[in-house]
Order: sequence, then structure tokens, then C-alpha cells
Amino acid sequence: MLADKDRIFTNLYGLHDWGLKGAMARGAWDNTKGLLEKGRDWIVNEMKASGLRGRGGAGFPTGLKWSFMPKQSDGRPAYLVVNADESEPGTCKDREIMRHDPHLLVEGCLVAGFAMGAHTVFIYVRGEFIRERERLQAAVDQAVEAGLIGKNNKHDWDLDIVVHHGAGAYICGEETGLLESLEGKKGLPRLKPPFPAAVGVYGCPTTVNNVESIAVAPTILRRGASWFSGIGRPNNVGTKLFCISGHVERPCTVEDAMGITLRELIETHAGGVRGGWDNLLAVIPGGASVRCLPASLCNDLVMDFDSLAKLRSGLGTAAVIVMDKSTDIVRAISRLSYFYKHESCGQCTPCREGTGWMWRVLERMADGRAEKREIDLLLDVTTEIEGHTICALGDAAAWPVQGLIAHFRDEIERRIDAYNARSKPGVGDPLIAEAAE
Repeated sequence: MLADKDRIFTNLYGLHDWGLKGAMARGAWDNTKGLLEKGRDWIVNEMKASGLRGRGGAGFPTGLKWSFMPKQSDGRPAYLVVNADESEPGTCKDREIMRHDPHLLVEGCLVAGFAMGAHTVFIYVRGEFIRERERLQAAVDQAVEAGLIGKNNKHDWDLDIVVHHGAGAYICGEETGLLESLEGKKGLPRLKPPFPAAVGVYGCPTTVNNVESIAVAPTILRRGASWFSGIGRPNNVGTKLFCISGHVERPCTVEDAMGITLRELIETHAGGVRGGWDNLLAVIPGGASVRCLPASLCNDLVMDFDSLAKLRSGLGTAAVIVMDKSTDIVRAISRLSYFYKHESCGQCTPCREGTGWMWRVLERMADGRAEKREIDLLLDVTTEIEGHTICALGDAAAWPVQGLIAHFRDEIERRIDAYNARSKPGVGDPLIAEAAE
């Protein structure tokens, strides 16, 4: 477990003052100017050395991503865009930062903006987050009033933070779809290359980072890369916010060390699985877009990027969705398929057509109104969608279905057999078969 002294988000539950005075008392804005005086290269190199991997789902090294920004301006301004469009089902960590510790994010914007040569930061907030946007805007206003950001501030780096409210589209959580929306257009993901670091928002160099990735940066720089990299496991270091929901006694968002086991995470922080650990059916370990894992793989499951990737799942946003044996697992995955069908932007044919087709087949499978040969056909369709779309929404739609078939194929087949037995009297009924003899 993570020691209290190593926690970054010390007001995660809103028990203390969220404002500037309270944030400063907890260590925010402490010698921020001193960090900036060490220079852009020092900040980027320290972030690289810390081993921080992006907390938005992909797990790309944050310091390396920052280093892609041009060292010298070609006349175009540089921008930092913070992705606060937290729309992944099961994920509820960024909203806690914006509600209860917004100054960590505001200070992170200054540090990261300086490291990238950006004087303007856009924070793109999910459409449904009304109170979170208001709280974040209030924190930005407090920082401007105190001379911490804005023009001619005490840190000698002019920085404007624009809190932009989205309209509630899941696809705008994809970085290039977000940039399109930010420019006032439909949130349709862009083809890459060019990548945002070269041609981003308004055609200028841009880095898009998750809220958590930016919020932890100042603390990492203050306490040192070696401190952060000393927590967790090799290549999977630091602290992480985990969102635990579903069939647990106490659903919660908690900060703990990367590499904690799933069982320790659930039993220590969420009060255990409803009905006990033996009542566990399956877990989706990283938000709705990753493959589910059956209980048989969960006893010693390690919660980090690499360990979950080896099981063909993923840490994603670390949104742990727990399902006990009362769960209709086929119906649950079908419901996720409906979500991806609904949220597809429709730009790519495999996603536009495939997500609806998968949902319709899964609905029939949930009732048993399918044929067994359709299971392999469904799996084949997921592979035709996965990796064949402009953005990763196609992958996100395919992976839950692949996880269902890989681990719960027998449940699908059982339903088909049961439906056939009901709809065709005598088929599979041992009493009728005995009477016929």
C-alpha cells in the first residue's frame, strides 16, 4: 500500500479547503518559480526520469511526449490542451481532481506550459461536468487574482488558461477529435500524421495530456524523479488514481501505488466484493474499453500497464468495474456495445457499421436467440474493426466483445442450448428422449 506521505492528491475527498489558501497549505504553489528557473530542458528531462506514463489510458511516457514540442518557435504559438473530457464508462477520477484539488491542475498547467513554450492552455471539460467546470474556473480566477498565472505574473511566464466546456460527446475524449471540437467543428478524429506536436489546435504545435498527468507534474518536480520512480514496479511507477465501482461494498476513487494487486485494492479500499471474494465473476480492470478478466485470473492480478497487457487486457484509466455472480455478463457486454454504437462518430465504415452489428448480435446472444456459428463470426468481425479505424474507438468497441468470447464462450453456448430446448420441444430434453426409447 501507498504510504500517506507519498500521496499527491491529499484532498481527493473534499474534506479540506479546495481554494488557493487550502491548496498552498497542502504544498501547492511552493517555490514554483524555482522550478521554472531550472529551465525547460530540466523539467522535461526530470519528467522523463520520473517514468510517468500518461494517465489517460494509453500509458505513453509523459516526459517523452513533452519533448516532441519544438524547441524553437517558427512563428506559430504553442499550445497545451488538457483532456478533461472524462467519458469512459466507469472512470471518475479527473472529476475529483477538478472538484476538490483544482489548484494542482492549475499549477501543473503552468509548469507544463512553460516546459513546452506554451502561453495558452485549454482545459476541455466534459459536457456533463457542470459543477466541476465551475470549481475549476473559480480556481483559475483565484490564481489570476493572486498573480500566479495570467499576464505579468510573479513566475515571469505569461499563461492564460481557458476552461472550455464540451457538449458531452465521448468521441471528443480522443485527442484529435477534441482538437476539432475545440476549434468549433464536429468532433471527428483526424488522420495522423501530422501529429498534434507538429500540427495541432489551430494548426499549431500542441500537446494533449490527461488531467491526472498534468496535476501530478509539480509534485514530481518538487520531490524529485527518483522519489516517483521508486514507487511501484519497473516501467510502471508512481502513484495512480483507481476508480472502483460495481459489486463492491464501498465504491470509491483512491490513490495507491502502481503494481498493487487487484485483490488488495478491492479489499483494502472498497470493502471487498459483495458476498465475498468467492462471489466474484469477472472484472473489467481499466474502464469499459478493455477486455474483461474472469475471476480465475484475478487472485494475484497486478494492476499496472504491462501485467494487464500480458493478459490481453489493459490498465486504461484504472477504472475497476467489479461484477459478482449475479451479473448477466453477456447482457453487460451487450450494453457496452450499445454505448460504443451510440458514441461512434460514424466517420469510419468499420466502426459505423460494425458497432451496431455487434450490438444486435450480442442482444440475440444474451437471449440465446443465436446460433453457435455466430460466435466465431462475431469474433471475426471484431478483428475487422480493431485496428482499421482512424481513432481507437473501433478498438474500444471490439475489445470488450473479444474478452467476453475468450473467457465466457461457454456461457453464450449454454444460453443458445437453453433457448433451443425451450423453443423446440424434445430437443435436449432427457425425459422426452427417454420416453421416445
